Amino acid sequence: MLMIALSSRRALLAGIGALAWCGSGLGAHADDATPLRLGVLSDMSSLYADIGGPGSVVAAKMAVEDFLASPHKLKRPIEVISGDHMNKADAGANIAREWIDRDGVDVVIDVPNSAVALAVRNVVQQKNRVLLVSGASSSDLTGKSCSPNLVAWTYDTYALSSGIARAIVASGGKSWFTLTADYAFGHAMEQEIKNVVQHLGGSVVGGVRTPINTQDFSSFLLQAQASKAQIIALVNAGGDTINSIKQSVEFGIPAGGQRVVATVLYLSDVHSLGLKVAQGLQFTEAFYWDLNDGTRDFAKRFAPRNNGRYPTAIQAGVYGEVLHYLKAVDALGSSDDGSAVVEEMKKLPTEDPLFGKGTIRADGRKLHNMHLFEVKKPEESKYPWDYYKVIKSIPPSEAFRPLQEGGCDFVKS
Repeated sequence: MLMIALSSRRALLAGIGALAWCGSGLGAHADDATPLRLGVLSDMSSLYADIGGPGSVVAAKMAVEDFLASPHKLKRPIEVISGDHMNKADAGANIAREWIDRDGVDVVIDVPNSAVALAVRNVVQQKNRVLLVSGASSSDLTGKSCSPNLVAWTYDTYALSSGIARAIVASGGKSWFTLTADYAFGHAMEQEIKNVVQHLGGSVVGGVRTPINTQDFSSFLLQAQASKAQIIALVNAGGDTINSIKQSVEFGIPAGGQRVVATVLYLSDVHSLGLKVAQGLQFTEAFYWDLNDGTRDFAKRFAPRNNGRYPTAIQAGVYGEVLHYLKAVDALGSSDDGSAVVEEMKKLPTEDPLFGKGTIRADGRKLHNMHLFEVKKPEESKYPWDYYKVIKSIPPSEAFRPLQEGGCDFVKS
């Protein structure tokens, strides 16, 4: 059974998407049981909308469909609703609170923007629901701000920074200048980069922090250029990454011999930049649509439902975490106790066509391979969205921060 329902005006003003999608269990009807409600809280209208946004809603719906097509005991209807946090921590927390208190939402999903995710984390833990993070990357979410009600699925600042920083330093890039988005994600990523670069004998000679959703990076790029650092590390994401890369080329920074490194890069960024501008960029990521038969099949199903755009790692992470959440609720027989559901998610081995086999660690960190990619030259691309080549795969034991170094309080206790 599929149903489409209009949200109330109050819900719309709260940032909830105007459409709710529902799928039922075998033979179930809406009046048979309280629906299992999934809330995708993302950036629907700003600089992260392409990397998460409506595509994350599509991924969540696909996970529900694939779960319902598999053997399961769950008879409750499943509903997917969506909200726009507008990259404001208070707005995100308010939506999550209203979803849980008024709409009976069981799990909040995605939440690109680490400051928003940290605020939502507090609400979810207080209400004993579940937070499944795909878009937010601060490693604090499984470190000093860990929660027994949270799973961080796709990546984190440690995994993103360690892979690319090691590769760049090994290739001779010893002196670095950081251009950092001025909020929780950027701060965490900047520190991770400094730790890795200095550990490997390099140095960070300077840096500047920029407001989120910056349109003009000229003054910041001039500081980076004047530093004479070999590497200019862009510690930002989405639209900020696109703008800063374009403007660095306009300023002639790569042509002048300094190497611009995107520490976070998504498929949609490369699509927007074009291969002529993005070629040669190296970065660490957890997913690429053309890795194997499973990822390719997902992408071919996903793209027609996302205006022809292929899935980013964040959207793939939403699919994987929602599918595993539903398996845990099915095994447990209830979604009422959020921390119990997360504990069940940790007990069950993870397996899906996008990330393969893996586990969820005690601190909520999902473990799987990361990959070092390089953007192809235009002449190397043979078909639409053929943008990356794999330099190497990084096993989870190397990619993610060791458990004992994270400072997660409930793990220590």
